[in-house]
Amino acid sequence: MLYMISVIIFVILFLLFSSIKILNEYERGVILRLGRFVGVRGPGLIILIPVIEKLYKVSLRTFVLDVPPQDVITKDNVSVSVNAVIYFRVIHAEKAILEVNDYYYATSQISQTTLRSILGQFELDDILAHRDKINLQLQDVIDKQTDPWGIKIISVEIKHIDLPQTMQRAMAKQAEAERERRSKVIHAEGELQAAEKLLEASIIMSRSPITLQLRYLQTLGEIASEKNSTIVFPLPIDLITAFKKDNS
Repeated sequence: MLYMISVIIFVILFLLFSSIKILNEYERGVILRLGRFVGVRGPGLIILIPVIEKLYKVSLRTFVLDVPPQDVITKDNVSVSVNAVIYFRVIHAEKAILEVNDYYYATSQISQTTLRSILGQFELDDILAHRDKINLQLQDVIDKQTDPWGIKIISVEIKHIDLPQTMQRAMAKQAEAERERRSKVIHAEGELQAAEKLLEASIIMSRSPITLQLRYLQTLGEIASEKNSTIVFPLPIDLITAFKKDNS
């Protein structure tokens, strides 16, 4: 008799403690009573009807989903491997439990298929140059697909794009050719500017002969300042002309 009473007391205490749940501030509890949804409770102390009611905990914190590398064929038929990271959170706890079996796994799968589908619509150069634009498009598409599950996609970021070795070498050659082209353009622009300045200087000197003589004297001074054993001074044509006039 005493044994039976102890068993009954134990069962009652077990049911009593199992009916008391405590939810943290970031948690919500979806309550099903005899299999039917009756509401969302929490946070704080939750008292359930033993056996009749069942509690499903849902975290409202932001989840970080690491999308594994996906093989993608771009619009210009280049095979690349791309991985991404997705930040999402549960907005409606009841939908996350009632509308999908495993909202985290479902979000992961829909993210992988969407990543392959969206990136396949772009050429490789666009993927490399416009990541921000593609990230926003991925976020919009995934968010619309997960909205019936009560999921809100906060951000999508492409982490890494793994290119084939042949493509890496081709892009390196292209970048080197582009740098060489820019170097030649800059050099040509410098030559053009120098030629324009020389033309302006020649025009000014032709208008003022004294300027040409001063430039000649300056050149002689520069030559004389160097430590040369032999210095050859050029003779101005004007002096020769004047000398010929005197002899005539």
